[in-house]
Amino acid sequence: MLPLSQKRREEVHERFRSCLKHRGLRQTPERFVVLDAIYDTSGHVDADELYVRLKQGRHSISRATVYNALNVLLDCDLVIRHQFGNAQAKYEPAYRYRQHDHLICLDCQHVLEFCDPRIQNIQELVADIYRFDIKSHALNLYGHCRRPDCENRAEIAV
Repeated sequence: MLPLSQKRREEVHERFRSCLKHRGLRQTPERFVVLDAIYDTSGHVDADELYVRLKQGRHSISRATVYNALNVLLDCDLVIRHQFGNAQAKYEPAYRYRQHDHLICLDCQHVLEFCDPRIQNIQELVADIYRFDIKSHALNLYGHCRRPDCENRAEIAV
């Protein structure tokens, strides 16, 4: 994911401010720190990784505040939560990001994003057939990656 432009960052902040106001929640600096950290992350991040990263960046923030801020961001449709297998939930930005799907390695837990327009076509066809308004979808494919640096891969017998 490319870094946010200043204009896009302002849009995200404005949407967050509006959502917080609508829900009667305070606009705390900590909530915006978590928002920016998510949008500055390439790929997926879990709450604990995010907490450690913020602490290393000298932010004075508690683990509970990170979890609470992530829940507010979910409610505001600014992040998406993924549950890849039994691993801890991962988060990624949601505002104006394209729909994509995931390949997850069962050995190293590496997540690869991909986008195939045929999936969108199938989704639209199924929605028409069943007269259903689809708001989003999640396609996660699990298997074994072939990356040379895949950790925990069982040795393949020859």
